[in-house]
Amino acid sequence: SSLDERQAAGSLGSDHSQEGQENTDHWSSCDLSTERKDNIQGTSISNSNSIVLDKLSILKIFNWGGHRNFVRNGGRQLKNSRGLRIFTKGEIKKITMNNSVVHGEGTFSRTYKGILPDFTMVAVSTIMAGHYFLADDFVKSVEIQTQLIHKNILKLLGYCLEKDAPILVHEFAAKGSLKDILCDYENQILPLDLRLDIAIGSAEGLRYIHSTGIRHGNVKPDTILLDEMFTPKISDFELSELVNTDGYICTTAVGTILYMDPMIMKDGIVKLTQKNDVYSFGVVLLELITRMEIDTHKFCEIESGRRAMFDKDIAVEEDIPVLEEIGKLAFECLKGEVQRPDMTEVTKRLMMLKRDRILRKARKTN
Repeated sequence: SSLDERQAAGSLGSDHSQEGQENTDHWSSCDLSTERKDNIQGTSISNSNSIVLDKLSILKIFNWGGHRNFVRNGGRQLKNSRGLRIFTKGEIKKITMNNSVVHGEGTFSRTYKGILPDFTMVAVSTIMAGHYFLADDFVKSVEIQTQLIHKNILKLLGYCLEKDAPILVHEFAAKGSLKDILCDYENQILPLDLRLDIAIGSAEGLRYIHSTGIRHGNVKPDTILLDEMFTPKISDFELSELVNTDGYICTTAVGTILYMDPMIMKDGIVKLTQKNDVYSFGVVLLELITRMEIDTHKFCEIESGRRAMFDKDIAVEEDIPVLEEIGKLAFECLKGEVQRPDMTEVTKRLMMLKRDRILRKARKTN
């Protein structure tokens, strides 16, 4: 009977469409290494199991390719990751309606809009064909994201490991990335108050990340996502590292050159620290008040002519002092590593600017 076949296969046919840990346990319990038997009885048992598993594969109860990908993509290392849902590729296909709606596209991945059975909107990210990934890096990224729970961190909901490349399922950021918003000059009005709120929320997210001992490593408008209410969410932890107070020494520096701290490479040594993120955030601040991509090789010219570069949509006379203060803070973030403020100080100063702005408006109405 069907039940006997499942028992003969060591319960391999348990329904792996179940949520969470049950899916992980299903794949992890399967032993792919079929030992060659020297005696006739052993060979018979091995062949019998092979026939049973072939039948299960045909019935879509068990799939060798899916199991192989699950193991190769880090499934066993992630077995103890709690609070995450393990999706099957069939579930991903249903959620995204067979990848019918593209929500965004990055350097290495494409994100699709998805809807869970309870009608929750999600973002489903897949690595694009032709791009190579390391399973260890993927596992590290997932483990880091499971540690981070904050309103300004994009929440990881789960993953699928049955495909050739792993798939991540995150909460949905309806407004896309900060870069999308900054570049949509014609359709997206960005008042100064909204830009200041985005700066504060992003700074709070980075401050929280740093408080856990993690360096993000890829801070830029592309990796700051915005939900329906324009609440910023820090995303993309593929380049993140757990660093100590002395930094993390590695052989290569990876990132987007416009936002990469030039101090990373010093004396022929690549040293990664949380202050690298502060530098990158300084560039983001400049782009928020100018609404243009900043050429990091012309900072001296930019600083001397800062006022002329302010976005004309917010450069009204009464707001110039606030813009000047944001610009000043941005350039402090771009100084040498020792002179840079940390993200706690950056967050505090931005919040003080918002408070003063609220008080000034209140005085005007009285």
